[in-house]
Amino acid sequence: TSSAFANGAAIPARFTCDGGNVSPPLAWTEPPPGTKSFALVVLDLDAPDPKAPVKPWVHWIVYAIDPGVRSLDENASRKLPAGARHGRNDWKTADYGGPCPSVGRHRYLHRIYALDLPPSNLGSPSQAALWSRIEGNVLGKGELMGTYERKPRAEKQP
Repeated sequence: TSSAFANGAAIPARFTCDGGNVSPPLAWTEPPPGTKSFALVVLDLDAPDPKAPVKPWVHWIVYAIDPGVRSLDENASRKLPAGARHGRNDWKTADYGGPCPSVGRHRYLHRIYALDLPPSNLGSPSQAALWSRIEGNVLGKGELMGTYERKPRAEKQP
């Protein structure tokens, strides 16, 4: 869940490239027994165009989240919980990149994985590298979907 937007609702501009580009607050409930860490992945499911999506675009990866953590504060990408680490997004940076669609309304999936793996340092893995490490170790997952569409920019007058 998020206190900033409901499941299926629009993501406020504050959390996008048109605003502060800060990560939204996120929270989750009690995980399955045996959970030793969490991993979070945020994906644009409609990149580059909702009418012809090619592949999900990775906006944010956080892993090695302690099993006692149940939320990430707003702007947590600037100050992760103790021990948590950033993965590499599709801009090849280890940080949060807010929604910034070039065309149309895009869907942004925030997915938290409960893992039976203890927190470990994998460096700054891509989504594929993270998945190869956690595949077969997922005890459960939670999902929050938000949407965002950029407002048309006013034309400059001569």
